[in-house]
Amino acid sequence: MSKIEVEKVTVKPKVKPSSKDQNIGLEKHNGQLLQDNEKEEPAKSAPSPKKGSKKAVTKAQKKDGKKRKRSCKESYSMYVYKVLKQVHPDISISSKAMAIMNSFINDISECIAGEASCLMHYNKHSTIASREIQTALCLLLPGELAKHSVSEGTKAVTKGVLPRG
Repeated sequence: MSKIEVEKVTVKPKVKPSSKDQNIGLEKHNGQLLQDNEKEEPAKSAPSPKKGSKKAVTKAQKKDGKKRKRSCKESYSMYVYKVLKQVHPDISISSKAMAIMNSFINDISECIAGEASCLMHYNKHSTIASREIQTALCLLLPGELAKHSVSEGTKAVTKGVLPRG
């Protein structure tokens, strides 16, 4: 026996239909009976574009033809890649290694922010200043790494602060 499936409804033919049967060639669809020529065909997806075509570069489209905006995933991958190319121009990084680096940066940032928040509460301040961040770095990172990170941070802060006038 063969099964015929149309939109979650299974019809099993038992015996040959008699001439008295009015529903010859009809199938149930969403509570309505459809004839063979009225059956809805499943929606066909758009053919996949060829490798070199420009359609592969365009954004994903909805079923009704409107363009859909891709969800923006924030990551540090662009910055890690730039620093890697500054340090070692001939070395590349795999996507798994980039995911690990992104996760590492998120974890370290969270630890620094948490420690700076504790320092802010201890000193009864209402804002996290660069001093709290600097102290948090000294508490979290070991020895020489803390010194280098503090010097890079102060360099970035002095470069970012412009004189008013």
